[in-house]
Amino acid sequence: LIAFGVLLAGALVGWVFPALAIPGLIIGLVLALVNIFKKQPSRGLILAYAGFEGLFVGGISAIFNSMWEGIVTQAVFGTLAVIGVTLFLFLSGKFRTSPRMNRIVMVAMVGYLVFSLTNFGLMMFGATDGMFGLRSMEIFGIPLGVVLGILVVFLAAYSLVMDFESIKAGVERGAPRVYGWQGAFGIMVTVVWLYVEILRLLAIL
Repeated sequence: LIAFGVLLAGALVGWVFPALAIPGLIIGLVLALVNIFKKQPSRGLILAYAGFEGLFVGGISAIFNSMWEGIVTQAVFGTLAVIGVTLFLFLSGKFRTSPRMNRIVMVAMVGYLVFSLTNFGLMMFGATDGMFGLRSMEIFGIPLGVVLGILVVFLAAYSLVMDFESIKAGVERGAPRVYGWQGAFGIMVTVVWLYVEILRLLAIL
């Protein structure tokens, strides 16, 4: 709750000053990598990540909302719906991870990351015409971005379950209290990813 409070505060600033979205994204990515590879969780670094990531989320939301009024509200409710359903299924024991599925999801995530970086590079150099680059291409009349968006929403939901299981295991094994921040960081990264993907999916639609 503290981390998401900082994230929302940063998002409000980013909403008012959309130009801060790019600096927030870059610094947020750097801090995310630092937190991922740091052996001991750092509350300060995680909260700093939340603040800068908030700048990005707020800025990109303001930009998208200026082009498609009301899209942010839809994306927020869509994100909350996915989180709510995923949490309900997890608590009811109907949604669990498995070693095999974990491997499949990890391969899919790496593949999507490679695609996203390639697409970003093509857009930067003007190699694609569509607003969303390769995502604007149509397959049987359906934009590629819509197909990918639906797939990525599932990947993000599965990642949430992995986060929940990691936290549950930490509690059951009596992990030191500081690792609660690591759990918060994991959930925050996944939720931000989920929100941005739903926002882009709605924009393509």
